[in-house]
Amino acid sequence: MRYEEIQTEGMGISYYDGLSQDERREVTDSIRLLLRQTFILERKFEKRTGRFVYNREFTQCSRHLEFIRRYFSISGVEVLENSQMGIIYIQGEGVVGEKLPRLATLYLLALKLIYDEQMSSVSTSVNIYTTLGEIHEKLGNYRLFKKQPSPTDIRRTVTLLKKYQIIEPLELLEDLEAGSRLIIYPCINVVLLGDDVRALLQSFGDGEENDDEPEI
Repeated sequence: MRYEEIQTEGMGISYYDGLSQDERREVTDSIRLLLRQTFILERKFEKRTGRFVYNREFTQCSRHLEFIRRYFSISGVEVLENSQMGIIYIQGEGVVGEKLPRLATLYLLALKLIYDEQMSSVSTSVNIYTTLGEIHEKLGNYRLFKKQPSPTDIRRTVTLLKKYQIIEPLELLEDLEAGSRLIIYPCINVVLLGDDVRALLQSFGDGEENDDEPEI
């Protein structure tokens, strides 16, 4: 159910009616972001300061969270908040994120495996650091690379995953190499669950060949 298809004023919700124009825009933006991305992060890494800072989009969504929950409940979708991970996300049978190409899906799979491994050790942060080389090594160990991706495909994939706030590259995209460091955000846990990882490992192990075919 898309936001534009709902006539909110006709729902008799006094909360929305009492909002200013700017506040209504905040509600609209939060709903659209959740529909497109399925989650919103509380903190994001800021290269300028080298620190994790509060995300304005999370603050806006949190401010109107109860109304947004009521909105999504109409279509049977839950809006959940995990304060430990610092994520607001949607969950339900009708929740489908945007499709990703094969290489981006492979990277997601490797990122989830790396994230879980580090979190099971002595990590004290919900944000995990890795390198591009470690991602490729993980995919190689599972024999998931049909061929080595080109530098252009790698940059395109990293750019896409950065756009969706899955990772944050700490080096310039033009300078990506094996030692380039990346932050894995905790939203990887709501993008890929344990069952998803097993299903993807099975599907790729069965020999899918089309590099342009969206996977999730």
